[in-house]
Amino acid sequence: MFRFSRLLLNDRRSRRSGSSRIPRGSLHPTPSPLELAPSSLILLGSSPRCSRISLRRNPEAGVMLSAEEILCSTQQVIAGLEALRGQNRSLLESLQEASQSVSVEREKSSIIQQSLERIELGLNEAQVMMALSAHLGSLEAEKQKLRAQVRRLCQENQWLRDELAGAQQRLQDSEQEVVTLEEQNRHLQFMSSIRKYDQDEPPLDERDSTSNKETLDDLFPAEDEEQTQMSQPHHSSAAAAAQQGGYEIPARLRTLHNLVIQYASQGRYEVAVPLCKQALEDLEKSSGHTHPDVATMLNILALVYRDQNKYKEAANLLNDALAIREKTLGLDHPAVSNTS
Repeated sequence: MFRFSRLLLNDRRSRRSGSSRIPRGSLHPTPSPLELAPSSLILLGSSPRCSRISLRRNPEAGVMLSAEEILCSTQQVIAGLEALRGQNRSLLESLQEASQSVSVEREKSSIIQQSLERIELGLNEAQVMMALSAHLGSLEAEKQKLRAQVRRLCQENQWLRDELAGAQQRLQDSEQEVVTLEEQNRHLQFMSSIRKYDQDEPPLDERDSTSNKETLDDLFPAEDEEQTQMSQPHHSSAAAAAQQGGYEIPARLRTLHNLVIQYASQGRYEVAVPLCKQALEDLEKSSGHTHPDVATMLNILALVYRDQNKYKEAANLLNDALAIREKTLGLDHPAVSNTS
């Protein structure tokens, strides 16, 4: 390709030579391809393999032309150049067939041939521009497609993050619920074991172990010993009631005592201690703090603390049990002396 600036110079020279040599009216001057192109578009070919597009402001509108306007103008230039090429070819054929002087015909033919070459050059560059525009359009479409994919991937990534956060929250809630259910299960098992011992209470006979019998004898004195103290004065109504009818150990306390002794012998103090405390709390709510059953329960809990080497807590509980028995049963009752 040649530069259009060079073509413009050659076109001007040919037009000058044509105006001096071609008679007026015999041959129309051939316009340059640049005269057919819009004033806003100039094609510059720096080498046979490359071209450059230069945009100028439209002097009438005063704005920069868009790509679509440039493409439309290029198509118009192509149409004009093709029409001009057809005219020049027909003119060249007519000159070759005319019977005029050889020198004039050759000069006219050379001028028209140069015009045809310039037209071909303009058409080639216009086709290059069209191909380049199509290629740029495909690249832009691909870029828009990739941007849409990126947006979709970002949205999908955000959705996955939200789903992960929701799953983690549900997992945490499930773990907390599992812990709560395990605690409830242990509590229900504990309550079931208490009910089992209440329903299947073994009789206190010779089949009981010697250690349990000795402990019960120490905690709960015989009825004949309680009856010997019936005639002695006491300082409370509860003590008087205990002297008149004797102090009867409830079956529930006997069962609870056996259960606590069993847990303590197995070393399961974490079960025995809450069991005693719960029973003590129930007795205090139902019978009050100053009741012989409360003193008995305090004595049982003190024995468990003593097995754990918690002598200070055991001593406090024994003192409390001793005070209750002294108040309710009297100072001379055998249960007072057996509080240990």
